[in-house]
Amino acid sequence: MTTGRPGRRTLSGHALARLLGEWEATGGAAYEALAERIRVLLIDGRIPAQTWLPAERDLAEVLGRSRTTVISAYRLLRESGYLTSTRGAGSMATLPSAAGAAPTLADGGLVDFGKATPPMWPGLPDIYRDVAGSLSAEGMGSGLDLIGREALRVLIAARYEEQGLPTRPSQIMVTLGAQHAIALCARSLLTRGDRVVVESPTYPHASEALRDAGGGRLIAVGVTEAGWDVPGFEAALENARPALAYLMPDFHNPTGASMDGATREAVARAAAGAGTLLLIDETTRDLGIDSPAQHPPLAAAAPVDALTVTVGSLGKTVWGGLRLGWIRADEQVVSRLATTRASSDLGTPAVEQLVATELLPRLPEVIADRVEQLRTRRDLLGSLLPEAFPEWRVPMPAGGLSFWVGLGTPMSSALSLAARARDLLLTAGPRFGIDGAYERNVRIPFTAGPDELRSGVALLQDAWRSLPRMAEPVSPAAPVV
Repeated sequence: MTTGRPGRRTLSGHALARLLGEWEATGGAAYEALAERIRVLLIDGRIPAQTWLPAERDLAEVLGRSRTTVISAYRLLRESGYLTSTRGAGSMATLPSAAGAAPTLADGGLVDFGKATPPMWPGLPDIYRDVAGSLSAEGMGSGLDLIGREALRVLIAARYEEQGLPTRPSQIMVTLGAQHAIALCARSLLTRGDRVVVESPTYPHASEALRDAGGGRLIAVGVTEAGWDVPGFEAALENARPALAYLMPDFHNPTGASMDGATREAVARAAAGAGTLLLIDETTRDLGIDSPAQHPPLAAAAPVDALTVTVGSLGKTVWGGLRLGWIRADEQVVSRLATTRASSDLGTPAVEQLVATELLPRLPEVIADRVEQLRTRRDLLGSLLPEAFPEWRVPMPAGGLSFWVGLGTPMSSALSLAARARDLLLTAGPRFGIDGAYERNVRIPFTAGPDELRSGVALLQDAWRSLPRMAEPVSPAAPVV
């Protein structure tokens, strides 16, 4: 993505081709498949609205297609409201009002397989009421602070101690959730042009924050449900010397994989040798369904503590609406983060911190409740999917919030669009990759209730049956890459 002239966001032909990935279906016209894929990219946010697309001639040349194919695809997009063309200026991607609106379950009959977010822990409203009843003007101050209330930071530090990672309260910053923490770290610790290693697939909002802050190249290192490509990680660090590597070592989103002890030691050793800071996302660490996390936090394996920054939150265990997370880092890094933070927000609200202070001592109870709920829903979806889609590869995750399914054919974006037409929200696999990867995969969360899971699978089956089959399908038993 480039900015072109001031105030104008443009997408080159090569950049669009990378986003398109595998887009050509059999049994239909190429221009229809191209238009459909661009429409999915817009709906998913991989192409931002108000972006100027490449000229027809340029895109045709990059794709190796006739100019007529691209002209026809752009025409379909204009007719459906996804493109506006101006003579002499070019074609700008747009979102029709219906597509741009964020649908909700309240809209009627909508099933959401797009978000891996569990429902609120039932005990949370009582804690909010208790906190509200105890509020007084004395001792509350401004209600905002950049670092976090001392009592809460003591509790967070104690949790790390219990897990085998010695931590001082001064090493903790309380944030507005994990995503805020990741974006703050990206803005504070990266400079323009820095290279960053990310897992592939990876959590999309994290990779977006890292790309936006660094402005440099993201280097992908593979991970499957079987584990991490450690030689690839070591080679990437040795050859590229990236400034930062973003990793989710416990119940990885979306694959559900967890690093073993040897992998943790190898990753920490390679990062220290390359001078690469490890940004470790532990938001799913507590979601072990078959068994809890088996190893201490990854930062415990790092030979140099200052080269690790760990992010956690209550969003996946308690409720996504409780916007409270934290960063664990060296005191100097915490100070640097606070300096950067002051220019973008005024700190974490006091009420949320008071609620979290009441929650932390009860977190073992909360986690036990959440894990039992997730186990029931995982097992249900794990039986529904193979029955409805025997040709799919459906590995059973040991923890986390979702299945990372192998479709056996590059149809993920087309399936996502067909699902939306049936009031089913589904995030296409390439949303978790870089430059169009993972058209053969789709993430399906098991966080919804049993009735919604059953309805969603029925809608998904109908959407899948409506699609034309792709050329050269791969075996359902092929590994996810």
